[in-house]
Amino acid sequence: MTEVQLHESGERIPISVLTGFLGSGKTTLLSRLLRDPAMSDTAVVINEFGEVGLDHMLVESSSDDVIVMDSGCLCCTIRSDLVDTLRSLFRRRVTGEIPDFARLVIETTGLADPAPILHTLMTDPLLAARYRLDAVITTVDGVNAFNQLDTQFEPIKQAAVADRLLITKRDLIDEDKTAALTERLRAINPAAPIHPITQGAVDPDTLFGACTTPKPNLRMSPAGSRKRPTRQRMTTNITITVATPMMVITFMKTSIAMMTVSGPFA
Repeated sequence: MTEVQLHESGERIPISVLTGFLGSGKTTLLSRLLRDPAMSDTAVVINEFGEVGLDHMLVESSSDDVIVMDSGCLCCTIRSDLVDTLRSLFRRRVTGEIPDFARLVIETTGLADPAPILHTLMTDPLLAARYRLDAVITTVDGVNAFNQLDTQFEPIKQAAVADRLLITKRDLIDEDKTAALTERLRAINPAAPIHPITQGAVDPDTLFGACTTPKPNLRMSPAGSRKRPTRQRMTTNITITVATPMMVITFMKTSIAMMTVSGPFA
């Protein structure tokens, strides 16, 4: 099947975005995922190969920017920018330069706001024709999350747009703190399932396929961020325009993120 035929058939590759604040356990999670045979049909886009300790894994083949793991998972680094990387991966997949993959995971940096990535995936015409947004997976530091949520905007945004929330370092916190953090996260994002994990151990099947998972009714709570920095309300009307039809789940995530940072719409 050529790239043109694939485009015409409407078949698009689901993308999951992995985000989380500094030290929240993204690297540990990625290391476990790259080793898992269940990820054999997955390409993972990371910032640097060295971050996930590939030297200690079984590598089947490699090039400057793509490594094929013994598990069958593709590990790729970002080139000049994300758009170029995703276009290149799709082209090389079609031409057979790299093994076929049916799913793609993008890792963000710890300080990254995931909103621009989501915006790019939704609005770039070529990417939107080849890929579709499936899920945002956010790691939350079980030990330090309360302080981070009280003092930083980034972890609030990362939690707000998530389809899956992973409370990491479960072995380092007690049941009461886990329950309190779960309640805090539900105030920020009532729709996302929350999974406490230890050392990145999680079934990949629980992370993906968010677009096919029914969502509960949303009820926003103004207590999502208790000590967020004050911001003067300047905007009374907001218009969102996208180049392609927006799925309900995408609209929900965008609305949650905007309400979490700016407050509920009047």
